Amino acid sequence: MNTGAARTISLQLLVAFVMLSTPGARASDTPEPTIGAVDPYLMADRDAEIALARSAAPPSISADATVLVLTRHGFETASAGKNGWVCLVDRSWSGGFHDPGFWTPKVRGPGCFNPPAARSILPITLKRAEMVMAGRSRAEIASAIKTALEKKELPALEPGAMCYMMSHDQLLGDGSGPWAPHLMFYVPQMATAAWGSDQPGTPVFLNSQFNGAPEPVTVFMAVVNKWSDGTPFNVTKHEH
Repeated sequence: MNTGAARTISLQLLVAFVMLSTPGARASDTPEPTIGAVDPYLMADRDAEIALARSAAPPSISADATVLVLTRHGFETASAGKNGWVCLVDRSWSGGFHDPGFWTPKVRGPGCFNPPAARSILPITLKRAEMVMAGRSRAEIASAIKTALEKKELPALEPGAMCYMMSHDQLLGDGSGPWAPHLMFYVPQMATAAWGSDQPGTPVFLNSQFNGAPEPVTVFMAVVNKWSDGTPFNVTKHEH
């Protein structure tokens, strides 16, 4: 082998080594994040989780609701109700699949689903949690939800589906504190202008939770002026 050829091969090997050693050079081989450690997402005190779940709605609703708590295998019933409502403490993975906070372990989102939502939205929530706890990535979860909807393994949205999220102890977004007491309304996928959401002076906001990615549902949130315990929330001081 002549000197020039040897130098060429050595240079090619050096370039290949640098490419393999450079962060991001093999991004396609990097596994997508999953839940990792489960403990940060769980609440050690079962009674505290039940109380937090019920705090999503006024006691006139939540006192007789079924309450679910999160376990290492997904949500399970902790207290059976009798009014058709279901309350639970949602975690970060119930947000949009493109939400940068999808794996934020501090999120605690108490919510109480009315009967139509308990029958048609809650199954999606339960399936997400089950797959998360099984160690699936968000891409795998999104794909499984899409397939389940196409095969009608998940129920279609029922008219009138909504959810109360009025707990003063909610930890939303980055999990640092409460946002605002609000109600969530689940409707067939539509343009935000239909509800006038996210406009100056309006109490209605678009939630990025579903919106066709892949669930064919749009979620609107309407801010209310009281927390579930009856204490006031000043809507006029709330910033979009």
